[in-house]
Amino acid sequence: MDNRQAIGSWLSGPRAAMEDAGADFGYRGEKLGLPEEGPNSLARQGRRLGAIAVDWALSLLIAYSLLTHGYQQGATGNWALGVFFVMSVLTVGTLGFTPGKRLFGIRVVALETGTVSPLRSLVRTVLLCVAIPALVWDRDGRGLHDRLAKTVEVRV
Repeated sequence: MDNRQAIGSWLSGPRAAMEDAGADFGYRGEKLGLPEEGPNSLARQGRRLGAIAVDWALSLLIAYSLLTHGYQQGATGNWALGVFFVMSVLTVGTLGFTPGKRLFGIRVVALETGTVSPLRSLVRTVLLCVAIPALVWDRDGRGLHDRLAKTVEVRV
């Protein structure tokens, strides 16, 4: 192995280095029983990030226009978090998606039953609002908030 291969394996991460060495991890979502591509396959991080950006922008717009009547230092962000929380609990707990998730073609499903109960939605949203669990991912790309709520975000 020359220096370029050593640097390349370091830059691409431990998974790529292990795959180059012959380890087979399978595709993302295989352990969960999800297909590799198409409907009901695991949603990618780009779609998920876009969906949460749309949901947060919608929450900010509602807080800015309806609750704080314009920008007030700190108040708009706090109200936006509250709006985001209520919107996520209600829409994911009943429909399985938020407006942003629907726009990006994502829905949240429970691994055992397929539908997300309001209690699972509450647990998932509380952890999502804390933000740290959403930034910790497993091998399949699921956030800690999804693992603890036993849910997964899939493509529609």
